[in-house]
Amino acid sequence: MFKVFERFEILFESGSNESQKRKIVNYYILNYLGWSIFNTLCCCLPIGIAAIVCSCRADNANTVGEATAAAEAIRIAKILNIVGLVVGIVLPFIIVALQLTGGA
Repeated sequence: MFKVFERFEILFESGSNESQKRKIVNYYILNYLGWSIFNTLCCCLPIGIAAIVCSCRADNANTVGEATAAAEAIRIAKILNIVGLVVGIVLPFIIVALQLTGGA
Protein backbone atom coordinates (compact mmCIF):
# COMPACT_ATOMS: atom_id res chain seq x y z
CA MET A 1 0.00 0.00 0.00
CA PHE A 2 2.91 2.34 0.64
CA LYS A 3 5.55 3.18 -1.93
CA VAL A 4 8.72 4.64 -0.50
CA PHE A 5 10.65 7.23 -2.43
CA GLU A 6 14.02 8.34 -1.16
CA ARG A 7 15.73 11.53 -2.13
CA PHE A 8 18.81 13.29 -0.92
CA GLU A 9 19.01 16.93 -0.02
CA ILE A 10 22.40 18.59 0.04
CA LEU A 11 22.87 21.11 2.82
CA PHE A 12 25.67 23.65 2.57
CA GLU A 13 27.26 24.98 5.69
CA SER A 14 27.91 28.68 5.71
CA GLY A 15 31.59 29.54 5.48
CA SER A 16 32.60 26.03 4.48
CA ASN A 17 33.07 24.29 1.16
CA GLU A 18 32.07 20.93 2.58
CA SER A 19 28.52 19.77 2.21
CA GLN A 20 26.40 17.42 4.21
CA LYS A 21 23.85 15.04 2.80
CA ARG A 22 20.58 14.39 4.53
CA LYS A 23 18.34 11.54 3.49
CA ILE A 24 14.66 12.41 3.19
CA VAL A 25 12.16 9.58 2.92
CA ASN A 26 8.83 10.33 1.26
CA TYR A 27 5.91 7.94 1.58
CA TYR A 28 3.41 7.91 -1.24
CA ILE A 29 0.16 6.04 -0.73
CA LEU A 30 -1.38 4.52 -3.83
CA ASN A 31 -4.83 5.80 -4.59
CA TYR A 32 -7.72 4.08 -6.33
CA LEU A 33 -8.71 6.91 -8.65
CA GLY A 34 -8.88 4.72 -11.76
CA TRP A 35 -11.05 2.15 -10.01
CA SER A 36 -13.25 4.96 -8.66
CA ILE A 37 -13.78 6.39 -12.15
CA PHE A 38 -14.64 2.92 -13.48
CA ASN A 39 -17.18 2.44 -10.69
CA THR A 40 -18.71 5.84 -11.41
CA LEU A 41 -19.11 5.19 -15.13
CA CYS A 42 -19.97 1.49 -15.15
CA CYS A 43 -21.33 0.37 -11.80
CA CYS A 44 -22.86 2.78 -9.33
CA LEU A 45 -22.81 6.54 -9.87
CA PRO A 46 -23.34 7.87 -6.30
CA ILE A 47 -20.92 5.48 -4.62
CA GLY A 48 -18.38 6.03 -7.41
CA ILE A 49 -18.50 9.80 -6.94
CA ALA A 50 -17.91 9.38 -3.21
CA ALA A 51 -14.95 7.10 -3.99
CA ILE A 52 -13.51 9.70 -6.39
CA VAL A 53 -13.76 12.35 -3.68
CA CYS A 54 -11.92 10.09 -1.19
CA SER A 55 -9.25 9.23 -3.77
CA CYS A 56 -8.67 12.92 -4.50
CA ARG A 57 -8.54 13.62 -0.76
CA ALA A 58 -5.84 10.95 -0.42
CA ASP A 59 -3.90 12.43 -3.32
CA ASN A 60 -4.04 15.90 -1.76
CA ALA A 61 -2.89 14.51 1.61
CA ASN A 62 0.02 12.80 -0.18
CA THR A 63 1.01 16.07 -1.77
CA VAL A 64 1.06 17.83 1.59
CA GLY A 65 2.89 14.93 3.23
CA GLU A 66 0.19 13.74 5.62
CA ALA A 67 0.57 9.98 5.35
CA THR A 68 -1.98 9.09 8.04
CA ALA A 69 -4.73 11.25 6.52
CA ALA A 70 -3.96 9.81 3.09
CA ALA A 71 -4.08 6.24 4.41
CA GLU A 72 -7.48 6.86 6.04
CA ALA A 73 -8.93 8.45 2.89
CA ILE A 74 -7.67 5.64 0.68
CA ARG A 75 -9.07 3.03 3.07
CA ILE A 76 -12.51 4.62 2.75
CA ALA A 77 -12.13 4.88 -1.04
CA LYS A 78 -11.28 1.17 -1.23
CA ILE A 79 -14.35 0.23 0.82
CA LEU A 80 -16.56 2.44 -1.34
CA ASN A 81 -15.13 0.92 -4.52
CA ILE A 82 -15.82 -2.60 -3.30
CA VAL A 83 -19.38 -1.69 -2.30
CA GLY A 84 -19.94 0.11 -5.62
CA LEU A 85 -18.70 -2.89 -7.56
CA VAL A 86 -20.98 -5.26 -5.66
CA VAL A 87 -23.98 -2.97 -6.00
CA GLY A 88 -23.37 -2.29 -9.68
CA ILE A 89 -22.45 -5.76 -10.94
CA VAL A 90 -23.51 -8.48 -8.51
CA LEU A 91 -26.83 -7.04 -7.33
CA PRO A 92 -28.41 -6.84 -10.85
CA PHE A 93 -27.60 -10.53 -11.40
CA ILE A 94 -29.29 -11.40 -8.12
CA ILE A 95 -32.37 -9.35 -9.04
CA VAL A 96 -32.63 -10.99 -12.47
CA ALA A 97 -32.21 -14.45 -10.96
CA LEU A 98 -34.94 -13.74 -8.42
CA GLN A 99 -37.30 -12.47 -11.11
CA LEU A 100 -36.67 -15.51 -13.31
CA THR A 101 -37.31 -17.94 -10.48
CA GLY A 102 -40.45 -16.16 -9.34
CA GLY A 103 -38.96 -14.88 -6.07
CA ALA A 104 -39.36 -11.18 -5.15
